[in-house]
Amino acid sequence: MSPYFWAAFGVALSVGMSILGAAWGIFITGSSLVGAAIRTPRITSKNLISIIFCEATAIYGVIVAIILQTKISQVEPINGVYSSYAMYSGYSIFGSGVTCGFANLVCGMCVGIVGSSCALSDAQNSALFVKILVVEIFGSALGLFGVIIGIIMSGGVKWEDSHSITGSPDQHAPKQTVLAQPRADSLTQQGLTSPHCHLTPVQHRAAVAHS
Repeated sequence: MSPYFWAAFGVALSVGMSILGAAWGIFITGSSLVGAAIRTPRITSKNLISIIFCEATAIYGVIVAIILQTKISQVEPINGVYSSYAMYSGYSIFGSGVTCGFANLVCGMCVGIVGSSCALSDAQNSALFVKILVVEIFGSALGLFGVIIGIIMSGGVKWEDSHSITGSPDQHAPKQTVLAQPRADSLTQQGLTSPHCHLTPVQHRAAVAHS
């Protein structure tokens, strides 16, 4: 299978799963926040930080997807087969996207559930907001772990070896220069040889006198 399929699939998973996790978290947090704000309107402004933490997971996926996309280069297969460098690069980008995408998916769900509890707790007792916010901060840090590992995994991407020659052997074989043999008539015109060089000296003088 083409390495470009795995590379594009990894980029899609990186941004897709991250946005899915962010949307899931915002859905859980937002519904609880709006519902609790009906009875206690004061919690609206403070608990918006939970929405920001959920949105950050989508931003992580977009950043990694952009980095992975810039690492994709075009190489031509040799006899329909891609080199080991190209296959390694495709798998690396795929693994990086999967790592970042699933990490941000779980991170968004975690932040959403904790943010929902934070909003409900703050509605009952405002002293609990800061304590639960610490838990939410640690939950949002989980997405950064996936981002860091994803960037490290894609750091060794190299689609072709710069020290080797790619392509068919005949295409890059050194060309042999064949020197053209001088023609006899051109040498004769330049005076370098004579048409009577095969004659004996006596026959040569007779031929010259006759000419």
